Amino acid sequence: MVGVSVATVSRVLNNGPGVSAETRAVVLEAMDRHSFTRLRRARRASKVPGLVTVRCTYALDEYFGVLVWGIAQALRQHGKRLVMSVEFQDSTGHSLEELALTDVTEGALLVLPPEPLAAISALRASDYPFVLVDPRLAPPPDVPSVTVAHVASARAATQHLIDLGHSRIAMIGGPVGQLSSDGRLAGFRAALGAAGQAVPDEYVRSVWDPDVNHGLTVARSLLDLAEPPSAIVGFNDKVAIGAIQAAAERGLDVPGHLSVVGFDSLELGRLVQPALTTVRQPVEDMARMGVELLMRLINGREIEALHMELAAELVLRASTGPPR
Repeated sequence: MVGVSVATVSRVLNNGPGVSAETRAVVLEAMDRHSFTRLRRARRASKVPGLVTVRCTYALDEYFGVLVWGIAQALRQHGKRLVMSVEFQDSTGHSLEELALTDVTEGALLVLPPEPLAAISALRASDYPFVLVDPRLAPPPDVPSVTVAHVASARAATQHLIDLGHSRIAMIGGPVGQLSSDGRLAGFRAALGAAGQAVPDEYVRSVWDPDVNHGLTVARSLLDLAEPPSAIVGFNDKVAIGAIQAAAERGLDVPGHLSVVGFDSLELGRLVQPALTTVRQPVEDMARMGVELLMRLINGREIEALHMELAAELVLRASTGPPR
């Protein structure tokens, strides 16, 4: 409305530094004109003890559903109740701003928030307690978060294939620039580099929407190379299952002609034929640790480690074996 950033408005609201007298006057005048100050005071005064917002803007599938369920169980152990929020308006972070200014809950757990880092930082400046769970981007230094050790997990999955004797290993990664995607690619490259194996450019692909169909499409192109890979690491189980389908289309045996590894340890990966070797993410532990961090914030207790990475487990099944 007044042509300044969310962070600037936040600094005015909290009487923070770094705002000129002229800008501060413009913001305060707009607040007066629209009775915004009275609304904010009223909402702050009406917070309901025991309520915590859990914000997840994604379909509650096997991964997000388990994560939210784990958060609900952990909150119950602290005598808190969950208020579910699925709102996401646009990439400006507008809904996060409203979360801090009008929400009646004590704090929030933001699951893989889609907003840019500027919106996350602005929310932090508002002093509203929140924790990022499985953040999409590397969080600001002063924002608590809990995630998986993506680099170490991908390195272990790739090392498993190297130990089996594979020397032509490809990766179908997720969205470029996201914390999980970049971390898994780094772990993949680290394992191959330590083994003295080069990674041809055509062996590293990425998909913006990591589902079965996109995994199938990219795996087809990999298997059609003059020298196709003997193993594929998928960004998640859905992508890996797409790779298994691509092999089946070409009459290739899995794992005889192609070994495949996924991430997430979804039930679907256990049921597919052959059963999928995968990295089991500690979803319940992420949920529990996110709640513990938030409780410390709400209760004004010190947090020793703001950014927590939890170890994952490689689950060996029938989709990986020595190259034929």
